[in-house]
Amino acid sequence: MDDVVILGIETSCDETAAAVVRNGSELLSNVINSQINVHRKFGGVVPEVASRKHIENISGVVEQALADAALDFGEIDVVAVTNRPGLIGALLVGVSFAKGLAYALDRPLIAVNHLEGHIYANFLENPDIEFPVVCLVVSGGHTSLVYMESHGCCEVMGETRDDAAGEAFDKVARFLGLGYPGGPAVERAARDGQPGIYQLPRVYLDRNDFEFSFSGLKTATMNQWNQLKRKQGFANVNDLAAEFQAALVEVLVEKTVLAGLTREVNSILLAGGVAANGLLREQLASRSREEGLRLYRPSMDLCTDNAAMIAGCAYHQYLRGETAPLNLNAYAGLDLL
Repeated sequence: MDDVVILGIETSCDETAAAVVRNGSELLSNVINSQINVHRKFGGVVPEVASRKHIENISGVVEQALADAALDFGEIDVVAVTNRPGLIGALLVGVSFAKGLAYALDRPLIAVNHLEGHIYANFLENPDIEFPVVCLVVSGGHTSLVYMESHGCCEVMGETRDDAAGEAFDKVARFLGLGYPGGPAVERAARDGQPGIYQLPRVYLDRNDFEFSFSGLKTATMNQWNQLKRKQGFANVNDLAAEFQAALVEVLVEKTVLAGLTREVNSILLAGGVAANGLLREQLASRSREEGLRLYRPSMDLCTDNAAMIAGCAYHQYLRGETAPLNLNAYAGLDLL
C-alpha cells in the first residue's frame, strides 16, 4: 500500500492542535496551541472562551503543522478530526474546519473519538505493540479501563461512576488554592509533602471490579482540610496533597494491574492527560514489572491533548474504510463505545 499522509485536527477542549502523521506512526509535525494562560484566571476552562480562541488559532496552527512537515495541502491524503467527546462549541470549530478542508481538497474525512485517540498516542511511538492489551485512559473528563483485542475492537471494562481522576485533581487543587491546571499543581505540592500524615480512603479498592469513583475522595479531602483547620487552626497543604495523590494513584494502579491479570494480557497501556503524572507513571511501571506485565507510556508531550494521536488513530480507521460524510456533526457526551 502507498504511503498515507494524514492531517489530524484536535479541538475538543482548550488546545488547538494539528499534526501530520505518515502511515500511522511516522510523526512529521505536531503543533499545539495551549489556552492554559487564558483560562488560568478563571480557575478552569470557560467553554465559550475556548471556542473563540479555537476560531482565532486554527488556521495558523494547521498551516504551521504543514510547514513543519515540509508539505503543502495537496500532499495530504486524509483529513482527520476529533468529533467526540468534548466541549461542543470547541469540537464544532475543528469539525467545521476539517469538513471544509476535506471538501476543498477532495480528500476522505475521518471522525475520531478523542478517548480512542489518547490510546493511539502509544502506537505513535510503539507501532508494534502486540494485542490483546488493557489500557487505562485517565484524563480530566474520563477514567476508563479498556480491553483491546485488536485495532478497532475495544471493550470498556469499567469506568468512573462520578468524577474523573483529572476532574478530582482540578477540584481539589482549586479548593486548596494550589492553582490551575490542577494535576500539575497537586503534583508540585505533593513533592514537598508526605503521604500518610493524613488518611484518605482508597475508594472501590476493596471491590474486584473495574469501576472507579473519585467524588468521595475529593469530598473527603475537602472535609479533612476543613476539620483540621477548625480543630487545630492549621493543616499542611503539601501533606494533604501528597495523601490525595497517593490515594488516587493507588486505586488507578491496582485496578489497572488487576484488569491486566484478569484478561491475561502481556501489556498495559497508559493514556490521557493524567498519564503525565509522575507518581502514576512510576507506580504503574513498578507494579507492572512485579506482575510480569509490560507497560507502555506515551512521552510527556503526547499525554496532553494533541492532534498526532488523532491522526495515528485515524490511519487504522482509514485502513478499515471508516470514512465520515461531509455532514459530520460533533457530539459532546459520547463515550468510547
